[in-house]
Amino acid sequence: MEARDPERAELLAEFTNQGLDSTKASQIWSDLLKTDLSFFTSSAAQEIRAEGAAEGLSHYLLHHLERRNIPVSDADRDRITTCDDRDTLTRWIDRAITATSTTEVFAEDPAAQGQ
Repeated sequence: MEARDPERAELLAEFTNQGLDSTKASQIWSDLLKTDLSFFTSSAAQEIRAEGAAEGLSHYLLHHLERRNIPVSDADRDRITTCDDRDTLTRWIDRAITATSTTEVFAEDPAAQGQ
């Protein structure tokens, strides 16, 4: 439908998302959209795509810290899993390569401190 009528496809995707609200079917809909979002351009699809990317990055960061035997407190785990900013998560992953603690992973950027 996207190829023949992109506006209608976006509208239907949005209506479906709104109609499901927070029902169990909403999770199924979300999973379906995650399988291939390349043809969805609605704001709902873009939001799900961003959530999926952040979730994947947070999972990778936790996995990396575990493999490096860096202890992760419940508070640190919560901070990582609730972060939805991909740039922040990527920065934390980069730091986790050489960090010896989560304190080092979460450290402020020296450039940001001067602002």
